[in-house]
Amino acid sequence: MTMDTLTVEDKAVGGGVRPERPGYRYYVLAVLILIYMLNFLDRQIIGILAAPLKEEFGMSDSQFGLLGGIAFASVYSTLAIPLAWLADRYSRVWIMTGALTVWSGFTALCGMAGSFGQLFLCRMGVGIGEAGGVAPAYSLIADYFPPHQRARAMAAFAFGIPLGMAAGTLVGGLLAATYGWRTAFIVVGLLGVLVAPLLRLTVRDPRRGGTDAVKTPAQIAALAAAAVGTDRAGKIAAQIMLGLGAGLLILAAANWLLGVSLGSPLVLAFGGLLAGVIGVSLMVARRTASVVIKKPSFWLLGLGAASSSVCGYGVAGWLPLFFMRSFDLTLRETSWYYSGIALIGGILGIWLGGMIADKLSKKGKGAYPLTPAIAFLISAPCFILAMNSPWLIGLVLPGGGSNTQQLVLAFLIFLLPTGLNLAWLGPITAAVQHLVPAAMRSTASALFLLLNNLLGIAVGFYYFGWMSDLLAPRFGEESLRWAIYTGMGFYVLAAILLIGASRTLKRDWVD
Repeated sequence: MTMDTLTVEDKAVGGGVRPERPGYRYYVLAVLILIYMLNFLDRQIIGILAAPLKEEFGMSDSQFGLLGGIAFASVYSTLAIPLAWLADRYSRVWIMTGALTVWSGFTALCGMAGSFGQLFLCRMGVGIGEAGGVAPAYSLIADYFPPHQRARAMAAFAFGIPLGMAAGTLVGGLLAATYGWRTAFIVVGLLGVLVAPLLRLTVRDPRRGGTDAVKTPAQIAALAAAAVGTDRAGKIAAQIMLGLGAGLLILAAANWLLGVSLGSPLVLAFGGLLAGVIGVSLMVARRTASVVIKKPSFWLLGLGAASSSVCGYGVAGWLPLFFMRSFDLTLRETSWYYSGIALIGGILGIWLGGMIADKLSKKGKGAYPLTPAIAFLISAPCFILAMNSPWLIGLVLPGGGSNTQQLVLAFLIFLLPTGLNLAWLGPITAAVQHLVPAAMRSTASALFLLLNNLLGIAVGFYYFGWMSDLLAPRFGEESLRWAIYTGMGFYVLAAILLIGASRTLKRDWVD
């Protein structure tokens, strides 16, 4: 087909290539949702298994926080950058297929762990695999759906989160209650290995930027300049992290060999290796990093999402144990109860967030971050009210009502913050896609996820466990409740940062 014979629709997408049929686009989206569901199933199953794991290995809340947080997030966040760099240059489908096989295999191996250390290493293996599962998917969706549909498509993709959380909680909890926690890990891990061929054999890599709007010669020249521009800022950032990593490793060696008291040598060594891996990753992605580092919107979106994820990942990981401690639910009862909250609240919140942002964006780009900012401000008080359903129902019924009434009220209220907490996924991930040219989208997404996940998962999961142990001498079994209360301030911080992003996004936007 020559340029002269292109249809109007062909020209509208600016690619010179016919867009994929709607039916196939939505099939691809459905497959990606399934993969993301398995991603979160394997990631979050550890939350429902908290009680049997803590009993098996004699862990404190802080130790379990390390297992659910830094063990996974340290490699998941950092390795996502070089894998996304490869996805911007080679087959995204192949990379995601390999990633799914690796993380599913390590999930199954978690069921064979014989010690806390072995389980820690297996969780790191899960993080290595999942590092290649999300950023390439964002890029695929951006190339299958035009700009005016992307927030909703990203929101639909994010359905994998509540579906995975619900499946992990329900299936993992019921398997653990019936057959033991080891069987739960093995079964859900093998499921992912079996699904991997479906992705490889039925999903095609589309043309990069094929659904983007037609650009003028001036816009094309500007994007080309950005794509081949200086990588100085990225190099500097990489060198800073490499220097920090080297310094921490030297301190660890001095501590270990010379007996210098500068902190735990194991913690210093781990921190040094983590900083070094981030430095190497930034060096690989230095060109894209140089583009986004200069944009205030990237930092405001990334840190805003990370602040919310401290609560989002942290609360999601600890609520099953909270229900067992404070609501006196069994493992089986908690599996049904929390999976219902995650599924219903999560799907409603994600879809509404993407739909509202797509509609409001016609009035201005600032709607993308402003929508979740408002949602976060509503989430914090809703979480607190849901956790205090006996007091709330006592305002109406003498004695606080029956246990069933309290649980029903808590369930209904929990739906609100669970949904609002996830409303950012569609709008924010769509906005990040527009901070860089199409050829940089996977890597830009990975840099965004570095901020979001390294802070959100690692800090969030550990923070609530650490705070629970800190408050235990005063509050006993209710210490986890008070730890969750203290974390609600992160939602306020997230809202402030995203409101700031709503003021800068128009200037940083790339069509």
